[in-house]
Amino acid sequence: MNASINGFRMHFDDAGKGAPILFIHGFPLNRTIWKAQVEALRKSYRVITPDVRGYGESEATPGVYDMELLADDMAALLRHLQCGPAIIAGHSMGGYMLFAFYRKYSELARGLILVSTRAVADAPEGKANREALAQRVEQEGPQPVVEKMLAPMLAAAAIAANPTLQSEVEYMMRNASLPGLAGASRGMAARRDATDLLSKITVPTLILAGTADALIPHAESEKMAQAIPNAHLHLFEGAGHLLSMEQPQEMNRVLAQWLKKFDSL
Repeated sequence: MNASINGFRMHFDDAGKGAPILFIHGFPLNRTIWKAQVEALRKSYRVITPDVRGYGESEATPGVYDMELLADDMAALLRHLQCGPAIIAGHSMGGYMLFAFYRKYSELARGLILVSTRAVADAPEGKANREALAQRVEQEGPQPVVEKMLAPMLAAAAIAANPTLQSEVEYMMRNASLPGLAGASRGMAARRDATDLLSKITVPTLILAGTADALIPHAESEKMAQAIPNAHLHLFEGAGHLLSMEQPQEMNRVLAQWLKKFDSL
């Protein structure tokens, strides 16, 4: 389904009934990374999976996609659907958005799930690399993103276990819009450091990371777990950056177990 959300046409899936859970995908992917989670959780929860602006089937807009803008999009979606507060999961860039969301809209967050992400801002070299990538995308199309992101996105064990997985991920990357790829790259470069926010998070928080993540080391997740009050950390042995597709059954098991705590809240 789709709707006009915060000035653009957003596509999203809204499945099941019950307490709402919003899943936000990362760069440079789309909402289909959560397919296994939707199928597992829709029996007990209302599961909402949007395409971020410029990704999947959502409309692209020009300019920088700063994390505050993308957080505004998610808040507008929840209000459009008249649901919330929600449990909100963010993968990678989705986690950066989640920090911006919590700063502005904590009243809409019942719980947080931080997946393969980090709180710290980019170092100067990282910012420069993101700008260089954005410029290459504008000149060459999605190929530079595929070259940079595809190989480190998935652990070798996951590719061996599911030979079609890499092609599925490559398809998502190649079908992201050029304004989306460039705009989000610049938005991530400009994002605010969220380290100061961690100790102020008061809702239940689940942190998930793969021990073989080549993009964001799981040590970043361990640091967040130490700083966020009463956070729960789960490490997926041998998994890379894209847990929801690499180890879907294990991720579903961990989510189902953690979500039980909300039954008594």
